[in-house]
Amino acid sequence: MEPAERAGVGEPPEPGGRPEPGPRGFVPQKEIVYNKLLPYAERLDAESDLQLAQIKCNLGRAVQLQELWPGGLFWTRKLSTYIRLYGRKFSKEDHVLFIKLLYELVSIPKLEISMMQGFARLLINLLKKKELLSRADLELPWRPLYDMVERILYSKTEHLGLNWFPNSVENILKTLVKSCRPYFPADATAEMLEEWRPLMCPFDVTMQKAITYFEIFLPTSLPPELHHKGFKLWFDELIGLWVSVQNLPQWEGQLVNLFARLATDNIGYIDWDPYVPKIFTRILRSLNLPVGSSQVLVPRFLTNAYDIGHAVIWITAMMGGPSKLVQKHLTGLFNSITSFYHPSNNGRWLNKLMKLLQRLPNSVVRRLHRERYKKPSWLTPVPDSHKLTDQDVTEFVQCIIQPVLLAMFSKTGSLEAAQALQNLALMRPELVIPPVLERTYPALETLTEPHQLTATLSCVIGVARSLVSGGRWFPEGPTHMLPLLMRALPGVDPNDFSKCMITFQFIATFSTLVPLVDCSSVLQERNDLTEVERELCSATAEFEDFVLQFMDRCFGLIESSTLEQTREETETEKMTHLESLVELGLSSTFSTILTQCSKEIFMVALQKVFNFSTSHIFETRVAGRMVADMCRAAVKCCPEESLKLFVPHCCSVITQLTMNDDVLNDEELDKELLWNLQLLSEITRVDGRKLLLYREQLVKILQRTLHLTCKQGYTLSCNLLHHLLRSTTLIYPTEYCSVPGGFDKPPSEYFPIKDWGKPGDLWNLGIQWHVPSSEEVSFAFYVLDSFLQPELVKLQHCGDGKLEMSRDDILQSLTIVHNCLIGSGNLLPPLKGEPVTNLVPSMVSLEETKLYTGLEYDLSRENHREVIATVIRKLLNHILDNSEDDTKSLFLIIKIIGDLLQFQGSHKHEFDSRWKSFNLVKKSMENRLHGKKQHIRALLIDRVMLQHELRTLTVEGCEYKKIHQDMVRDLLRLSTSSYSQVRNKAQQTFFAALGAYNFCCRDIIPLVLEFLRPDRQDVTQQQFKGALYCLLGNHSGVCLANLHDWDCIVQTWPAIVSSGLSQAMSLEKPSIVRLFDDLAEKIHRQYETIGLDFTIPKSCVEIAELLQQSKNPSINQILLSPEKIKEGIKRQQEKNADALRNYENLVDTLLDGVEQRNLPWKFEHIGIGLLSLLLRDDRVLPLRAIRFFVENLNHDAIVVRKMAISAVAGILKQLKRTHKKLTINPCEISGCPKPTQIIAGDRPDNHWLHYDSKTIPRTKKEWESSCFVEKTHWGYYTWPKNMVVYAGVEEQPKLGRSREDMTEAEQIIFDHFSDPKFVEQLITFLSLEDRKGKDKFNPRRFCLFKGIFRNFDDAFLPVLKPHLERLVADSHESTQRCVAEIIAGLIRGSKHWTFEKVEKLWELLCPLLRTALSNITVETYNDWGACIATSCESRDPRKLHWLFELLLESPLSGEGGSFVDACRLYVLQGGLAQQEWRVPELLHRLLKYLEPKLTQVYKNVRERIGSVLTYIFMIDVSLPNTTPTISPHVPEFTARILEKLKPLMDVDEEIQNHVMEENGIGEEDERTQGIKLLKTILKWLMASAGRSFSTAVTEQLQLLPLFFKIAPVENDNSYDELKRDAKLCLSLMSQGLLYPHQVPLVLQVLKQVREMAATTLSGLLQCNFLTMDSPMQIHFEQLCKTKLPKKRKRDPGSVGDTIPSAGNIAELVKRHAGVLGLGACVLSSPYDVPTWMPQLLMNLSAHLNDPQPIEMTVKKTLSNFRRTHHDNWQEHKQQFTDDQLLVLTDLLVSPCYYA
Repeated sequence: MEPAERAGVGEPPEPGGRPEPGPRGFVPQKEIVYNKLLPYAERLDAESDLQLAQIKCNLGRAVQLQELWPGGLFWTRKLSTYIRLYGRKFSKEDHVLFIKLLYELVSIPKLEISMMQGFARLLINLLKKKELLSRADLELPWRPLYDMVERILYSKTEHLGLNWFPNSVENILKTLVKSCRPYFPADATAEMLEEWRPLMCPFDVTMQKAITYFEIFLPTSLPPELHHKGFKLWFDELIGLWVSVQNLPQWEGQLVNLFARLATDNIGYIDWDPYVPKIFTRILRSLNLPVGSSQVLVPRFLTNAYDIGHAVIWITAMMGGPSKLVQKHLTGLFNSITSFYHPSNNGRWLNKLMKLLQRLPNSVVRRLHRERYKKPSWLTPVPDSHKLTDQDVTEFVQCIIQPVLLAMFSKTGSLEAAQALQNLALMRPELVIPPVLERTYPALETLTEPHQLTATLSCVIGVARSLVSGGRWFPEGPTHMLPLLMRALPGVDPNDFSKCMITFQFIATFSTLVPLVDCSSVLQERNDLTEVERELCSATAEFEDFVLQFMDRCFGLIESSTLEQTREETETEKMTHLESLVELGLSSTFSTILTQCSKEIFMVALQKVFNFSTSHIFETRVAGRMVADMCRAAVKCCPEESLKLFVPHCCSVITQLTMNDDVLNDEELDKELLWNLQLLSEITRVDGRKLLLYREQLVKILQRTLHLTCKQGYTLSCNLLHHLLRSTTLIYPTEYCSVPGGFDKPPSEYFPIKDWGKPGDLWNLGIQWHVPSSEEVSFAFYVLDSFLQPELVKLQHCGDGKLEMSRDDILQSLTIVHNCLIGSGNLLPPLKGEPVTNLVPSMVSLEETKLYTGLEYDLSRENHREVIATVIRKLLNHILDNSEDDTKSLFLIIKIIGDLLQFQGSHKHEFDSRWKSFNLVKKSMENRLHGKKQHIRALLIDRVMLQHELRTLTVEGCEYKKIHQDMVRDLLRLSTSSYSQVRNKAQQTFFAALGAYNFCCRDIIPLVLEFLRPDRQDVTQQQFKGALYCLLGNHSGVCLANLHDWDCIVQTWPAIVSSGLSQAMSLEKPSIVRLFDDLAEKIHRQYETIGLDFTIPKSCVEIAELLQQSKNPSINQILLSPEKIKEGIKRQQEKNADALRNYENLVDTLLDGVEQRNLPWKFEHIGIGLLSLLLRDDRVLPLRAIRFFVENLNHDAIVVRKMAISAVAGILKQLKRTHKKLTINPCEISGCPKPTQIIAGDRPDNHWLHYDSKTIPRTKKEWESSCFVEKTHWGYYTWPKNMVVYAGVEEQPKLGRSREDMTEAEQIIFDHFSDPKFVEQLITFLSLEDRKGKDKFNPRRFCLFKGIFRNFDDAFLPVLKPHLERLVADSHESTQRCVAEIIAGLIRGSKHWTFEKVEKLWELLCPLLRTALSNITVETYNDWGACIATSCESRDPRKLHWLFELLLESPLSGEGGSFVDACRLYVLQGGLAQQEWRVPELLHRLLKYLEPKLTQVYKNVRERIGSVLTYIFMIDVSLPNTTPTISPHVPEFTARILEKLKPLMDVDEEIQNHVMEENGIGEEDERTQGIKLLKTILKWLMASAGRSFSTAVTEQLQLLPLFFKIAPVENDNSYDELKRDAKLCLSLMSQGLLYPHQVPLVLQVLKQVREMAATTLSGLLQCNFLTMDSPMQIHFEQLCKTKLPKKRKRDPGSVGDTIPSAGNIAELVKRHAGVLGLGACVLSSPYDVPTWMPQLLMNLSAHLNDPQPIEMTVKKTLSNFRRTHHDNWQEHKQQFTDDQLLVLTDLLVSPCYYA
């Protein structure tokens, strides 16, 4: 039955009926249901109401009092914890208020980045479940988010080091936008398009930005009646763009992500059919599968391929609906790629294919869930016409099952296949499970292929639930279970670890799902059973057999892994990692089996285990642990019966063996005694109530054994103590059976087979909890009084020095204390005491939240926790003062302190690993189709238990009390002790404690820094190191050196720098040097700019007031008085002033530190590094620091110089004066009306932006009347709504100022740069080599010079001019680089200079550039290219006309030889490419200049020309709504080229490359010219395949015949440039550059088909791009039948007949073409035999005796056929008739060498 039919419609009722808005007064949005199943559930409503009321009240107060920190952050963190504990348990009104408040907080413009991230994470969490709030409930504006993303992700100042953002910020912001998107207003789409369309210039980086913005912001979940305001505004435009873009630019993948989202949100409202073929072609191409022999991949395809996850979502959303088109293409897609899943294939593409397999079924299941089972919400439902039908699902499963079955045995492992099968089996078990079983049974029989076994078993585990539950689709499923289980038993094999583990997992999975009850007796009693049920009943008789056989196997495993057997005496005694995994697998599987057994089977098993464990004696390390685990599992399942057997036995053996008092003092104990102690300590881990019967016996044993001398003995006894206490004091479920109440009912009323694979019912789980009874609690206290008290008294005396104890005795006492503490942590109340005050001032209460965890503390008794604390601290001081080398005791004391502080019954790391494994199991067994938490009962119980543990572990914001302070100081003392291991352990505990208590870091930092003070003489090197480690922190916790808080950094950073003068510091010790490196690295990595302005805007405060007044629930709290609010504002202003003072103070102290005499250089560098972190974009650096950095531009050390260059560039940015801007109307300038619809490209209204040599401004008047637009993209697509340009010269800041006009900061820089000596020194340093051969044009230095020329215009030119002239003439690499950087800075810095200054500048620059270009070398041409490209970036071309005219003078003069020509082209290309579409005139001039020179002889020039041609034609794009460009067009150019290549076309012979690389004398013939030209054209096509957007144009396809003539017949790999290039071009063109409508065209051209084409064709066929149809087959057969002229009878003189005469070549070629075509068809289905294949093979075999190269081709095809069909030849044989088989066997066995 489907779940919906069972419980009426909708959800089953909640426990205790629906919540009424009764006394509580609100309906919670969505709570965590598991809370209602806790044993103390009835107390939670009151608890959560109180917490929520406190959160609302205090968060509201904090914001009104302007207290972002600590109040605001403290209470938002409490809200996060609240959500983690209770879910969204607040009313809708509160939900909306929380979201609005946090939205306002997050978007405060000057908010410190770490706070922003904290608020954003919480906001994401509040918005996560979007079905809870509809668009009617909530509307959020989009602009604040856009401003934030723009400010942070596209920061203008981050690259100058004025802002430091964490790496995580990008993901958080994108997720935040994604979460807010559903709530953007209806008009948002139109506003966004208006905002970002102007950025859409495909040649510019802004295109990427525009598409990114569209992808993350555009709302797609609007209701259908608003679609005209939503996607309909942009869909046609963007899909048009996507269809016409070919070449995977980066943003194409982002469009796919957008479309995938659109499709999912609007299933049934968009007709995708026209685009489906295109979509699948693209997805196929994006998989980067190798096609053909020589695989050529454009590297960009690897980086920019689609994200498979999004492609899958898109496909899933388009499935279904009336047309079924998508399914057809999906089937085609899988047909074409199935062969790649074959286990014999492997490659880098495999991961993608596997991901596709894993994600697709998952995605379809999610869609089915949404359509059929999900609760309807405000989101648009899928219309019935487009829901997936059962037929759709069946077809889908059929098309994907083949590849999945192949992938089971893949080289990468079977994980993806198993996940895919799990989801497929949910949909169609009858199609999926049988073939999996077909592969599993043989795998279980085989011994030789373990990989096969592990793969099939992991897949069966995936489909286990579907298999066992049968259901209407696959009723015979359950009958397979027992045979599978029985056959899996041999897998428990001590010799093969992975087999053993997968078998355990397999058996455990099946036993969890099925009650192991023998129902064979039912057959006699009932006659209403179905056939399958009868079969199952009789099969269940085997269960008992199975359990016993399993146990025998386990005993075998244990006996073969005892210590004596597995290792020598000398090795370790601990378990190895593998052994511990086997132990875990064994114990969990065994306990699962016993949990699921019926009572009868259990009793047999119990007896067997008891006999085994008592008849052997095991060593306690490996085998003993495993046996004890098995016994524990048995006792847990049925405590009463089991304890009856075990406890008396163990107790009597132990009592007997310890009768004699000598035993107590033995160093080595009897094996039997140890084993029984171990057994006893494990079996006490059971339901505490059942243990009370045996308390006297157990206490006796403890009294006897706790004080054994042998360490192994008393440790086991302590375990017993620990487990005894835990069992009686903790809360835990006592059973995990798959059916509540167990199976012990007579078969007449209970029929177990109905429960096979049944999910637990969340509303009737019936958990049996163990809650400590008063009897158990008093027993626990009795145990503590008996065993803990005496030890504490001894240790107390020892600490006072009254009692001498040996180290071993101290260790023993501490062990007992520690075990008592962790056994009863749940009973002992937390430590009390005075809070430490005045750590931070706050006007809001910062109280800690107390959670009830099921026990009332008994406060009448003394708190053992506090007693232990005082004793242990005293003992610690005693040990540290007298015997610091007693490290073992110190280790234990550290553990005890950690547990005293935090242990309340469970440890965090254990909880984390259980949470992780819970999630893994849940994933492997969940039912994603029906959802609604239909997990197995055991899992649900586990989850409730985890919820309980989460509550015990929640220590959010604990109050920091005096006693905590003392213990943290003890930990600090231990963290700086003399022994490194003690330090290490203490530091870990120290960090954990720091994270738990509010603000205790501020208390502890000064104490840590004490150890680093340079003036202290008594610090040892160990203490120094320990203190540094304490500052460094561990990878997850707090880093004291770098708390994001001025008060802390002001102390720590200067201390780190000054510690260089401490006498404990020695740079000889590598460990210390490494520590300082790590510290500096960590600070740099983690530093985020700290805020200076903590103001909260008015809009926030208003929402906070509403929140504070919100009722239900609320606490009676008086509203804030105006005086309080005034005081809050005053405090906040003081805080801002404080922050500023701290900032300037820190800079000052660091400078003092760095300038100390004899500070080692390392610390000077660290200090300068820290200083450079303090540059900001909202404050200019203090003057002293500016002077420091400017002077350090000439420091001796290159590291310092580099930091100074970056810093000064940043300072210049801070000092930049703002330039005034005006709004203009572009249409008035051009005099054209604004275009009505969107037309991109060259239009009359943007013509005025083009470079036009007739109207370039050459005089002052023309210059000042021109309207310069610097940004290249404006106006290409559309004009921005508000177009701003810079105002005229007279309104800009004054140029040519005297020194008196400048600010002090500017004067410092002015003085240094006017000083010739300083400049000379600087230039000398800048023109030194850094790393030979590795240096590149350095953007930092460029920024420095740009800043200098921007801020001080040409003030320093006179000083610099002689240097520039000297450098340009020197052709050394480093000097040329230096001058290139300065010149680029000059050109970019002169943006706002007046005409006179600019003109003078170019008079100086033009000769310099001419000299530079004539001196260009291999090493420097890249730098000059970068220099010119940088100079032209974002500049109006009309401002740079001097530069362009200079570059175009004569690029190919040939004066400096071919190399200089190539370099000049390179530099020119850099400049023109930056200008994109605005310089059509220059592009035409260049093309005209280049065309006659295309027949270049030199390869480097050819390559360069090819590249330049690409850029010339780049602007000629065929995008939708784009006018034809004014720039050069490809078709016209290609037509002219084809004309010149005619001589090559007409001749029917192969083109040989016989042009040597030297210009011969005289005029060469046309043919040679043609070949040279062809070489250049190939270079151009190759370059443009990688760069341009659109595909090969029709005209370019006419070049194909030429390429086929060049590409050699056989793959000879001789290094021939022409041949290689032709091959490359072909494979690039075949890689998806063809559209379906171009294929016939290609086939026309392919009449002279050759090898390469055949490979390409086989690729096309395989991808269902063309279907293998008879016309094609006939076409190739006709070609094959081309008659070859009869061979002439041999003349005695002829050399041989293999060389046909020129006349026959044409026929031979045709015939060869046919054979190749047939070969291509054969190879297009490498792993199966379609119907047409046999006949084709026969036709091929007829050509075995043809002349070469045909014979070779046939042989190759046949051997390939043999290789690929070899694996499954038995199946394939069926396809051939006997005659055909005869011929084939002949062919394949003995290729006819004698023909």
